[in-house]
Amino acid sequence: MSFQHFEPSIFQFLKKLKENNNKDWFNDHKQEYEDAVRTPALAFITEMESWIKLLSPHYEAIPKKIGGSLMRVYRDVRFSKDKSPYKTNVGIQFRHEIGKDVHAPGFYLHIEPQQVFLAAGAWAPASDALKNIRDLMVAKPGPYEDAINHQPMLQHFELQGNKLTRPPKGYDKDLPLIEEIKRKDFIAVAELPESFILEPDLPERVARLLGTTQPFMRFLCEALLLRF
Repeated sequence: MSFQHFEPSIFQFLKKLKENNNKDWFNDHKQEYEDAVRTPALAFITEMESWIKLLSPHYEAIPKKIGGSLMRVYRDVRFSKDKSPYKTNVGIQFRHEIGKDVHAPGFYLHIEPQQVFLAAGAWAPASDALKNIRDLMVAKPGPYEDAINHQPMLQHFELQGNKLTRPPKGYDKDLPLIEEIKRKDFIAVAELPESFILEPDLPERVARLLGTTQPFMRFLCEALLLRF
């Protein structure tokens, strides 16, 4: 099916799933999940394929039920105290062509009742990747500052994520970007209203907002030796 828009039923289903987060309820409402969530999400991803290539030819929108841009509804509960089996949000990630890892730089759309946002960047990069980003910041402080202070991005996004309280080992506390070097996540986030998801021109709106993060994403890709 071609993408028209998300219906309010996506939020209604997610609210009910949060109240009934168990296998029996989900199995009884699988068709509702298909109709309200997975089918329109896959249509949206299909529509995003051409838009993502405009942002960067090295990023992908993959409309597959498993292993594509739509993140699994099933939670990994092996190491979690919370044994709820299902995610009560929709996560859609557009990854780098070689980035099979959720921690690689990517573009992300989060859909959840009362919490809709777009994000771009690298979440919890591995230690070697984190060092590469920090080292490029030391070598090229000007380009990094230009990237995070890009005015079109700042109109919608703010940098979020975890930070160290002290400078990481090997980095002088007097470095001009030391507060930025303390970051453990390099994520720009745009908080959005629920109504944003229901617009018929959602793919274009998403692409235009993510487009403002291109300088930031280009810097991260350069640090990690990825093409942008």
